[in-house]
Amino acid sequence: MRPLFTALGVLLLLVIDTLLMIVPLLLLALLRLILPGRRLRAACARGVMWCAEHWVEIGKRILARLIPTVWDIRGSAGLRRDRSYLLVCNHQSWVDIPALLEALGGRVPFFKFFLKQELIWIPFLGLAFWALDYPFMKRHSRAYLERHPEKRGEDLDITRRACARFRNIPVTLVNYLEGTRLTPLKHAQQASPYRYLLKPKAGGLAFALASLGPQLDALLDVTLVYPGQRTPGFWALVSGQVPRVIVDIQTRELDPALWQGDYQNDADFRQYVQAWVARLWEEKDARIARLRGMPA
Repeated sequence: MRPLFTALGVLLLLVIDTLLMIVPLLLLALLRLILPGRRLRAACARGVMWCAEHWVEIGKRILARLIPTVWDIRGSAGLRRDRSYLLVCNHQSWVDIPALLEALGGRVPFFKFFLKQELIWIPFLGLAFWALDYPFMKRHSRAYLERHPEKRGEDLDITRRACARFRNIPVTLVNYLEGTRLTPLKHAQQASPYRYLLKPKAGGLAFALASLGPQLDALLDVTLVYPGQRTPGFWALVSGQVPRVIVDIQTRELDPALWQGDYQNDADFRQYVQAWVARLWEEKDARIARLRGMPA
């Protein structure tokens, strides 16, 4: 019964934290839309970010007090809130997001996630994501695109417009290159060449680099590992059943050549970016094997 009571206590406090912080966050976001004057709108934008950062910080403290999870964070030294980063990470579980927030919250600018459009309908959180300018992506199946070829490239247009809003401000742009959470079924369906990863998609990353490349100070190559256990779900985390999470952060320089071509129309440049992403993913796959205590 202890895991149940732990989970209920954590969830209750997280809901209270969300309700307390989301109301002023949404009010400030609405004022940002209707108030005249750049200074007033900028002040509202700063208020939105203040609410978001304290929302996350309170949530981190709730988890720290009530669950025994050890966050094994590696490579976070030297990160700065006044820099801009492109963050890529493997994606396995809803626990991935609390792990990223635990490792990097307060150390880098507040995250900007690319989200599935369906998430806007989550009560409270969907509105918060909208207020924080998170781009909502329309993920179409291959069969749908064959019937509606005019929809091809829609996500890339959303990426381009979203990145334009992030120019000239410090930002941490989070990109899950796999596009979805890893499961054994998805891994098998893809015939993925990686042991612990799905195939990466380079298009969204290429368009983010094309829009923000000169502004970005570094790539944060983040690898998440849940050692000695099956990939846990969010319930396992809040019920105190995730003993340890490894968050390995590799800070890498970004080659300017990655944003100095036309990904959509230049086949050679597209192949160059895809090869760079493939090397990144090969190294990450080997790193996961090492972190899991297995031979690379």
